[in-house]
Parts: sequence; C-alpha cells; structure tokens
Amino acid sequence: MYLIGLTGGIAAGKSTVAKRWVELGAIEIDADQIAREVVEKGTLGLQKIRDHFGDSVLNEDGTLNRAALGKRVFADQTELNSLNDIVHPLVKARTAELLAQMPPHAIVIYNVPLLVEAAVDHDFDTVVTVEAPEEEQLKRLVTNRGMTETEAKARIMSQAKPVERAARADRILSSNQDIHLLLRDADALWRDIEKSAAAKTAV
Repeated sequence: MYLIGLTGGIAAGKSTVAKRWVELGAIEIDADQIAREVVEKGTLGLQKIRDHFGDSVLNEDGTLNRAALGKRVFADQTELNSLNDIVHPLVKARTAELLAQMPPHAIVIYNVPLLVEAAVDHDFDTVVTVEAPEEEQLKRLVTNRGMTETEAKARIMSQAKPVERAARADRILSSNQDIHLLLRDADALWRDIEKSAAAKTAV
C-alpha cells in the first residue's frame, strides 16, 4: 500500500484534490467522516462528549448537535482541546482498522484536515498540503458554507498555520488559482505518486 496524507486549511481545496485522485484510481479515507461516525448515537465518543459538555450539545433525539458544540469549542481553545482529546484517539484507532483492510497495491489517500494539530503519525509515504490565502478561505466559508465572517475566522484560527502544514508536507498544491489549473497540478503530482507507488510495491 502507498499512503498519502492529504491535508490543508479549511476550504482550501482538499476535497477537490481528493475527488480527482479517486477518479484516477486512489482509495480515500476521510477523517472528517470517521470523526462523525465515532460520535454517532450510542457510541463511546458521544457518551464522552455528553459527560464533558452536558446535554446542551445534544439534540432532542440524543444525537450530537454539531452547531451547538461548534459554538462552544470554537469560542474557547480549552474546550476545543477537550473535544480533540476525546475524538482524535477514536479517529486514529478507526483509521488504523481501515488501513489494515486496504489491498496491498492500493494508493490510499488519508484526507485529514488536522494532520498537524492531531500529530497524525500513520506510516505515510508522502504528505501533501493544499493551501489558499486566508482571505480566499474566508470568502469560500461565507459564500459556500453560510458562515458569518466571525465564525469563519474562528475556524481558520483554530487550525495550524500554513507554514506549520508546509513544514510537515513533502509537496504543496496551491488552490489560489483557477480550478482547472489546480487540477492540472494535482494530475501532475498524481503521476509522480503513481511512479513512487509502483516502485514501492515492486520491491
């Protein structure tokens, strides 16, 4: 297996790149999706969140109220750290289970926004970060996700700085350009990845 760690700031374009690489033959594991699964109703993750944050972050049906939780944690770094301490170990364990099930010759993308923040240490063959200027992230969050500018800034500030992701990455893709140019760059990098994966699995 050849494992790519794909990261980047919120609304920077990770999903666009991941989708393209899946079209080209990769298998994607989405950390955000796993993070949702480990706090579904009836899970240990949700019980731990309830124990710490109380019933105010739950819906009437007992499911997690993500909006209420988001308002709590993105306004208070200590609370965000507490949430991460609950969720990150559960995500890591589930990811390890999924990676163990991957075919031996697969190229796998682990799409993980918080690769740096969570100190994700799976056995990556390469790490790629997708970056956009903060003003572009803000515009996308407000326009495409309906956040207020204050909410969008809080989300961005809660993440690692671009320079921190760049220091962890082997390659950087810029989404501060037309999407066709981003996909062109993603395609070129994919060809390099295919060569590296072929060399690894040939050993």
